[in-house]
Amino acid sequence: MGESLSAIRQFVSSASQQAGLDKQAVYKLTLAVDEIAANIFIYGYRDTVPDAKIGIAGQISDGLLTVRLEDSAPAFDPVEHLKTAEFDLDVPIDERIPGGLGIKLAIDNVDAFRYEYLDGRNCNIFMMKRPGKS
Repeated sequence: MGESLSAIRQFVSSASQQAGLDKQAVYKLTLAVDEIAANIFIYGYRDTVPDAKIGIAGQISDGLLTVRLEDSAPAFDPVEHLKTAEFDLDVPIDERIPGGLGIKLAIDNVDAFRYEYLDGRNCNIFMMKRPGKS
């Protein structure tokens, strides 16, 4: 998993630099993608799939950098997970059900996030606005 996450981070860093993102945006996007990717390996595949893979692609448009993670783990929508009753930051910490903070951190650190389930694959889509672009 470590080598895969390192390769994913490198891809995000390279795409971010090509898109002209500033250091803070690169950090936020890398953190977001890394969190979701780690969750896919740890919880989605649960170390039961020896050849577990995550696909990554990037697209630079006039106004956005879009990074897309795809996997074939069981369907899991991070956005819906945050809407569950069990996940509530207003509940005192000692009464909270563990989990979900990494997902919240990931989604809150990008300009837009979208999840799709297509053809048996989870698609996590991260979008960052490019500076000076509309």
